[in-house]
Amino acid sequence: MSKAIYEIVDDLPTNNMTISALKSLDFVVPGQWENLVGFENTIRDVTGEEDEDLIQEIGDRAVYLFNDRSQGYQRALWLYQTIDSTGTALGTAALANKVGEAIPLLGFLSKITPKADKAQTIDLSLKVVVELVAFCQINGIPGDSIGDFVGALADYGGESLMRMAALICFDGLIPLGPDFIMKVQSTLSGLTPSGLQQNQGFQKINDAIPGGDAEGKLNFIGQSFESVQGWMGNFIADRGLTPQAVTNNLRGFLEFSDDKLDYLGAFLDMSTNYYEHTGVQTLARRLIERAAAEI
Repeated sequence: MSKAIYEIVDDLPTNNMTISALKSLDFVVPGQWENLVGFENTIRDVTGEEDEDLIQEIGDRAVYLFNDRSQGYQRALWLYQTIDSTGTALGTAALANKVGEAIPLLGFLSKITPKADKAQTIDLSLKVVVELVAFCQINGIPGDSIGDFVGALADYGGESLMRMAALICFDGLIPLGPDFIMKVQSTLSGLTPSGLQQNQGFQKINDAIPGGDAEGKLNFIGQSFESVQGWMGNFIADRGLTPQAVTNNLRGFLEFSDDKLDYLGAFLDMSTNYYEHTGVQTLARRLIERAAAEI
């Protein structure tokens, strides 16, 4: 670990492409997510504590828990970070100074190649697996506890719910269209273990996926996605979500044409790291809750 957990939370950005993109989804999960940044701020927010000595004590305990390798916190952080590091061709620095003004996508199209549907569907299913495995790591339960995860999903709120909303909107609806759940299902059912092994995202997180060999891992990915598709379908139906509804809310800071939604999906993929950002927030919240309970 190069950085301490408190530094990682302190260094979360307050304004960039990721934050703008997530804010555009407030209509999906109204009031669920605020961009909570800073370790001490998070302790105050989670515990309601004002006593400086107690805040320090909780912070120290949280750092101790995170650093304990027998716990799953470091593994969870690595998963959130790794699934997002798609090798962004568009340096976030190039975009940082554009936040606050509308970014015309046309200029970026020459630098963007949309993923093939197959790669996009595999990546979406891998993000679901990361969510499941990280949830298990953070909560200290076996990494293949699909049932526990699905049960908890019903109670998701805050940054965790926002992460799932962004997954549905940015990795599902925009690049793959309204029937993305069926597309993922059909891609996974036709996928071979060797086809899975060629996927870059899989190569990165392969070791963390339960299942033993590639065939077992492919089965686990399929079961994981199958277990959440009902929840996802209900989420979309309850909120009347369509690609158009999502893109209309992105128009506040992006300019694009409707026939280029696959490019928009690729642009968001390259210029945001919403899984890592909200993952760090979830991790900090759970660590602090546990630390406070143990003091």
